[in-house]
Amino acid sequence: MSRLTAEICEYLESHGFGCDVQMRGGRQTILVLSPTEGRTGIVLPVAMSAKDMDTAAKESAAVWRCIDEMSVQDGRYPLIIPEDRWRSSPETIRPRLLAHLEIFTSLYARNCEIRRIDKNTAKEFLERYHSYGYASCRYHYGIYVKRHTGHLKASSGNMEPGTLAAVATFSNARKWIKGDQTIRSYEWTRYASLPDVRISGAMGRVLSRFIEDAAPDDIMSYADLEWSEGMVYEALGFTAEGMKSPVSFRISTHSWKRKAIGKAPDGNDEIIKEDDICYCNLGSCKYRLKLTDY
Repeated sequence: MSRLTAEICEYLESHGFGCDVQMRGGRQTILVLSPTEGRTGIVLPVAMSAKDMDTAAKESAAVWRCIDEMSVQDGRYPLIIPEDRWRSSPETIRPRLLAHLEIFTSLYARNCEIRRIDKNTAKEFLERYHSYGYASCRYHYGIYVKRHTGHLKASSGNMEPGTLAAVATFSNARKWIKGDQTIRSYEWTRYASLPDVRISGAMGRVLSRFIEDAAPDDIMSYADLEWSEGMVYEALGFTAEGMKSPVSFRISTHSWKRKAIGKAPDGNDEIIKEDDICYCNLGSCKYRLKLTDY
């Protein structure tokens, strides 16, 4: 059993779950068991050790083979836990793991208020709770609790009115000419909630608010396949348009922070430092919502 798998199992067992470690597609996976409800979740730990990009790409392909096997056998997309996330963001990834196993505070969007917020408020929230932090954008929305009538996780305390529970951001318009029309297209850049909170209907409500504010012709977004297979976008009316290739990262074994690998100032490939690990993520699925016939 890898060190990462053992740590995840230890954490789950400390919360009363049982763990059945199995080999799927040549990789260790965890079937998470509840003493009262049987199997409740599937977790795929992704331990990192590649020292070059060729090895990292092969590791990424192996993860996909494992996901495919699990999807066929279990009919569910696993929760994927890359080692760098587990080590660099414990305050986010651990509650997200419990939420995957149905331990979370639930809110209803009808009990929340959507407000335009400033860049600094959005940035502070997203840097803490979104996997890739803040990205430049034009529209910032906060989802604030007005009252709480959903399920309250015991460790969450009270969801006091005024609590900022989620943030969504959208880009400025990108324009192009299609026939005699000027099409205004926007990107849904970020959405993140508190890691131990799920807000039923929040993405739909914030999308409706943005459409009301910006009157877009078209909205596109990406589902990060490390976290989601993108079904939430389909439920909102988006259509899948294809895949975005995996992104290559180097990860410091000291900080466990990711840095996308690009070109050095001299135009050559960036040099991987001796203490770095290489990693290819799983790519993204591109989704588009057309609001104008063009």
